Amino acid sequence: MQKRQEIDFTEHFESKQFMNTTADQPVKIAVFPVGGLGTRFLPATKAMPKEMLPVVDKPLIQYAVEEARAAGIEEIIFVTGRGKSAIEDHFDFAAELDGVLNERNKHSDIETLRAIPGPPGGIAYTRQQMPLGLGHAIWTARHLIANRPFAVLLADDLVRANVPCLRQMIEAYGTVGGNIMAVMEVPKEHTNRYGIIQPGVVKGRLTETVGMVEKPKAELAPSQLAIIGRYILQPQVLEILEAQQAGAGGEIQLTDAIARLIGQQPVHAFHFEGDRFDCGDKAGHVIANIAFALDRPDLRKEVVDYIAKLAPTL
Repeated sequence: MQKRQEIDFTEHFESKQFMNTTADQPVKIAVFPVGGLGTRFLPATKAMPKEMLPVVDKPLIQYAVEEARAAGIEEIIFVTGRGKSAIEDHFDFAAELDGVLNERNKHSDIETLRAIPGPPGGIAYTRQQMPLGLGHAIWTARHLIANRPFAVLLADDLVRANVPCLRQMIEAYGTVGGNIMAVMEVPKEHTNRYGIIQPGVVKGRLTETVGMVEKPKAELAPSQLAIIGRYILQPQVLEILEAQQAGAGGEIQLTDAIARLIGQQPVHAFHFEGDRFDCGDKAGHVIANIAFALDRPDLRKEVVDYIAKLAPTL
């Protein structure tokens, strides 16, 4: 283990064993798996996609798409499921609504709606017909991804950062290429909720990943570094997912496929700068609403006053 720590970082990741990647290609395409059922938010998600749950006044999926656009993403793929048409409608032009707002001289609302990001390369939709896991969702988009590196964003992982999380990762990708996953440290008792990395060489915010385990028990976890919903991946991962091999929970796990790339391509964990909110969790969603409301000059005072009023009773 000590010998590993002495490896020169630059030379290590320029070695010939890692030359079969497309690291010289910029990341311009992003996949958004939005086919999940959102059962943790029932009954709210009975008729509404969980990705459309608002944080203050924007749905989660819009925050994620805005993050992707800020990172230079030009093409977006939504991997949808049944009952997800609201997502398509949100990113479409609503001519009737636009007309009504114009008649009522609500020009600021018109500007807000027209600012909903649509990438220059357009938005494509494909359907995951069976909920077989994140890896399966990514594989479903394989023909649209083709032989290109791509990003993956999970909308219910909301990241608040001065520099958008994916942009931070793409800047790091420009240095080391390969595959990169955003990570954060979690309490040991929570390792069974995440994919956990086995760390190797550490260089700044990048940590070489020498192994990965999906949702390990605390006593079996190789670290407390948990993968969150941001990835940059090489297209070779799709070839591994082609096998449709089930992992933890009987699902096709993306982390299992990435783990098989270790030793063939660079695989790194990236310690992003910012705050992550688990908006797939009810408490996490409430906390995100409070945090983002406090960032808003038009809302901050009322929210602070209410919290101050509650404080003595808590």
